[in-house]
Amino acid sequence: MSESKEISVTQESSGSRESASSSKPSYDWKRLFFILLGIGLFSFIYWCPPWPDAVDPLGEHFVLSKEAKGALAIFALAATWWVFEVVPIGITSLTIGTLQALFFIRAPAAAFKDFMDPSVLFIFGSIVIGMVFTKTGLTKRLAYKMLSIVGEKTSMIYLGCFIMTAALTHFMAHTAVAATMFPLLMTIHSFYSDDDQPTRFGKGLFIGMAYVAGAGSIVTLLGAARGAVALGFYKDIMDVDISFFELSMYMFPIGWLMVFLLWGFFMLLFRPEKSRIDGLKERAGRMYTELGRWSRNEIITVVVVLATILIIALKNFIPALSGLDKTGIMLCSTIAFFLISILTLDDLEEIPWNIILLFAGAMSIGFCLWETGAAKWLAVNWLKLFQNAPAIVFVLGMAFFVMMMTNFIMNVAAIAISLPVALVIAPYLGVAGEVVLFSSLVVAGMPFLLLVGAAPNAIAYNSKQFTTAEFAMYGIPASILLMVVTWLAVAVIWPLMGMEVFIPAR
Repeated sequence: MSESKEISVTQESSGSRESASSSKPSYDWKRLFFILLGIGLFSFIYWCPPWPDAVDPLGEHFVLSKEAKGALAIFALAATWWVFEVVPIGITSLTIGTLQALFFIRAPAAAFKDFMDPSVLFIFGSIVIGMVFTKTGLTKRLAYKMLSIVGEKTSMIYLGCFIMTAALTHFMAHTAVAATMFPLLMTIHSFYSDDDQPTRFGKGLFIGMAYVAGAGSIVTLLGAARGAVALGFYKDIMDVDISFFELSMYMFPIGWLMVFLLWGFFMLLFRPEKSRIDGLKERAGRMYTELGRWSRNEIITVVVVLATILIIALKNFIPALSGLDKTGIMLCSTIAFFLISILTLDDLEEIPWNIILLFAGAMSIGFCLWETGAAKWLAVNWLKLFQNAPAIVFVLGMAFFVMMMTNFIMNVAAIAISLPVALVIAPYLGVAGEVVLFSSLVVAGMPFLLLVGAAPNAIAYNSKQFTTAEFAMYGIPASILLMVVTWLAVAVIWPLMGMEVFIPAR
């Protein structure tokens, strides 16, 4: 009897071991493949024989040095790992700095200094504002009020969120807008779904917020730094001064056309599982009433944030303020929130450091491509393909290059490396310099493929509603749509508005 009992126990334990072993997850071969693919691309580019020089239309040669080839190698590895998330996106960023230092592509002091670039700290300050909105309850107040206005149809919720996001970027940096909108959208999504699982509505809401933040930011100089820098750069080259209002006049129809087309795009690809959220309007109105009067912390937060936005905006109009650094102004708001005890030390643990590291790595690889000359080599080789092309093809080719590069490096850098070459070629093809500048600014504001292309992309990713691969996949048709709109602007809209697009060829 005891013997049979032992056999039974042995069989049971053996069965449980077999069950446990069968329930073990299989090895992630897909992840291993993309890890090795990234390493393989790096090795191939770095150790392959020297590549030919790039030669611009004036005959100047641009050598691809060993360091520049190394920058391209890191670029290939980082893009592969970022898209397929083989490791956390922040760790891929650390790999960028590490490879630069270990392979002598740039000095370690330069490679890692970019991780604390002012642009990275500006993103940090913007994210802190979003946190404060959530902690003080302002996010709920805004969300409930908006939902009580737009109603219960999910299509109208999409549209309301997109319009609000785009409108805010006319007056404040799109990074700060995304950080402010993010908790608001999280609150809205909680009405739609009770769990944290991704939904089509969630994907459309957060990816859409990132896309329209870019579309809205091209309309004024306040939405992003790229506009002011590019206009200054254009003035140095062409000795032509383009005003704030001239830029806004030409960009307004393009930016808002993209906002409404993107709404249709997301309704088509991410049609919500529910057409409406029954009882939402009444519930949102009731919950807004239950919040009661504005608290002291809410009022202080609004004052601090509005003061920060106002000072950054006035920098463009008041000479006495022009010397103030926008990152310093933004970080003053962060310091103020701690001084008045709205935030505490524990709140620092809530910062999404993975996102901060993502942008730190993006800055590092951007400066690496720029300083080693790799980006210039790419630009010259690409634009040479269009030196004998029809004028419209040349403009769209230039725009396409900027659109692709701005997904990997700073959009200002993407314009800066390509604009001088394009402006040399343009007169020979009968293209006005102004249309080259404006078409570049349109696409530079809307990097739809990679998270590192713009801060709103990375902030939206923190919702956990989509993967980096999904973002890239849906970014392809969105980028095609952007190129179609750019063609429409160049061929139809801007000429109707009086812009000189085509000139007699030299």
